[in-house]
Amino acid sequence: MRRADRLFQIVQLIRGRRLSTAEYLAQRLEVSPRTIYRDVAALQQQGVPIDGEAGVGYRMRAGFDLPPLMFSKEEAQALVAALRMAQPQMDSALARHGEEAIYKILAVLPGTARAAAESLALWAPLGGLDEATRERLQQLRLATEQRQKLRVLYLDLSNTASERVLRPLGCFFWGPVWTFAAWCELREGFRNFRVDRIQQLEVLDERFRDEAGKTLADMQRAEGWP
Repeated sequence: MRRADRLFQIVQLIRGRRLSTAEYLAQRLEVSPRTIYRDVAALQQQGVPIDGEAGVGYRMRAGFDLPPLMFSKEEAQALVAALRMAQPQMDSALARHGEEAIYKILAVLPGTARAAAESLALWAPLGGLDEATRERLQQLRLATEQRQKLRVLYLDLSNTASERVLRPLGCFFWGPVWTFAAWCELREGFRNFRVDRIQQLEVLDERFRDEAGKTLADMQRAEGWP
């Protein structure tokens, strides 16, 4: 990797994390920590607002931006491949916005990179989610973003129905099945639900705030997520 490319990658990696150690950057870029120290010092001398120091970690000060990026042929192909594989498992709105985003990216690529991306011989099988699950997935996603409580009628795997008020925390894709995690006010604990087994879903006007012990991070810690 040319040094100019490495400096650019260092900036990108530091921007994408709250704190990046020299060891982490060295591992990602396959160089020594000493090289990272020199490169970060050079970036700081050039006016890039990187805070931190060797042995502690680096972070980018707010407000710093880079000129628009240009994707390589391989990067453009990766974006197209990712969208094609994900679209059948997305809700309709996300799938549509993803396609619009790809069109915008392809429109500004050089001819060879655009042709390589558009002619990519990789497709995901048709099928994917049924329309009812797509609609529920979109409702869950928006309610999670807007911190709105839900009232659901749920049918578990033993075909026992229950009505619950939930605080939605996030949606997860497990191969053919979507689940969503929530804080259940009925059980006063974290629960996971299959989206395709929701019988009725109502998004309530009542909003909630994150509370200690009831967040997605709390659930992940409690369940031993990596």
